[in-house]
Amino acid sequence: MTNRKSLRGIELRYVLTHHLHQHGPCSVGELVAELHARGFCVPGRPSKAISDALRWEREHGRVYRVGRGRYRPATMPRSTEYRIHHRVMALRAQAAGLDTRESG
Repeated sequence: MTNRKSLRGIELRYVLTHHLHQHGPCSVGELVAELHARGFCVPGRPSKAISDALRWEREHGRVYRVGRGRYRPATMPRSTEYRIHHRVMALRAQAAGLDTRESG
């Protein structure tokens, strides 16, 4: 069993928002798969946690809901995008470190 970095709150919101801004529209299922592929996990029911996190991002204008379980990026100030990008890169490095320690 691999050790995964658990995401919640602002960390989960930032990772999801960053992915949407980098890759465009996605379904909740695709976002769950992306988190898993990057070495992250979400406590509880992932689809609910993701939709709850993206609801918060919708309220702040960074993400649009385009259908049931589908989201796309909205506009975001460059300073916010910069802050999110650096935080996500740090989280990815932590997740990669967990995987390295587990397999090493």
